Amino acid sequence: MRVRTVLLGSIVVAAAVVAGLYQTGRLPPGLLTLGGETAQAEAAPGGPPPAMPVPVAPVLKRSLPVYLDYSARTESIAAISLQAKVSGYIQAQPAADGSDVKQGDLLYKIDPRDFQAALDQANAQLQRDQANIDYLRSNYDRGSELSKNGWLDKDTFDQRQSNLKQAQATLAADQAAQRQAELNLGYTEIRAPFAGRLGRNQAPIGTLVSVGGSALNTLVQLDPIYVTFNPSENELGKIRAAQAAGKVMVDVLLPGETEAKHQGELTFLDNAVDNQTGTILARATVRNGDFGLLPGQYVRVRVHLKPQPDALMVPQVAVAASQFGRYVYVVSKDNRAEQRLVTLGGTDGALVSVEKGLAEGDRVITGNLQKIFFPGMPVQPLPQQQANAGS
Repeated sequence: MRVRTVLLGSIVVAAAVVAGLYQTGRLPPGLLTLGGETAQAEAAPGGPPPAMPVPVAPVLKRSLPVYLDYSARTESIAAISLQAKVSGYIQAQPAADGSDVKQGDLLYKIDPRDFQAALDQANAQLQRDQANIDYLRSNYDRGSELSKNGWLDKDTFDQRQSNLKQAQATLAADQAAQRQAELNLGYTEIRAPFAGRLGRNQAPIGTLVSVGGSALNTLVQLDPIYVTFNPSENELGKIRAAQAAGKVMVDVLLPGETEAKHQGELTFLDNAVDNQTGTILARATVRNGDFGLLPGQYVRVRVHLKPQPDALMVPQVAVAASQFGRYVYVVSKDNRAEQRLVTLGGTDGALVSVEKGLAEGDRVITGNLQKIFFPGMPVQPLPQQQANAGS
């Protein structure tokens, strides 16, 4: 154990000596080989080492969009089973399986002949009773005049009045029967109650369907569509604060997407927190004009909160990690790599915000980080055009 400790101490001291010699430019050429790789720079004897060319980027101050990220699932606003309200044989299916239909489009047609016959019968009954009531009304009017002159006894006049009222009631029943027959005839055409997409047909042409029987098909609404997710109770306050300031917008991303193609608005928060999970049910209503979202899909949701103004942003590629935490290399005034420990915040595309450790105007090194062997190493910042071309 003592021998191992002595060797470890010797290695540490030797590494420190090598770093000091490299920084002062007095590193012997034979020691430039590390791990089997020979350094590309060849310093003149006794001169300073050449500066490492590095791309740099300035620390920018800009407004940072703040959002909460959740796993979510899509749900249809309306999903119904299409069933028959009258019995009969399926005569036609104008809308094919899986087709997109508009409100009012004809989906199924049941054989209407029986119901057309019932309507014709109801119309004939109505016409007959209408003719009868016309006669009874004229008879009542004549009896009224005769009764006033004393030529018709009261009992006969009352009988005519009763017959007229009975005929009027019969006519009202005929009119109700006619409306029912018209409804039944209309039920032979099953139309879309809203715009949506049909599912798989369950009743081929010729199938005998009945009231309350098996569903013919399903219809789901796709635009707009719901997206449900579960914020934690700790994040509920942030969402409530954003709602108080105005509409809370959300982005919806499908698996593999980096840019949101669907946007919507947070429209619902449940009235209780689940005491088992510590989360609350939230729902966003999302525009889905391209039908890119289908019910039941797993998606990712970004809930936009109030933006953070004047955030310091750097490229994410400039951030490295060590046992002490996250850090970046900054080009000092004398063009040396200065290491800064940083505290990171939210991200925005290829940029990340730095809450602590940098100032506006600092130049961070965005490339060749693996070739910076120690803090204080001389570097040569590349011009911005050259750095962009190299990246």
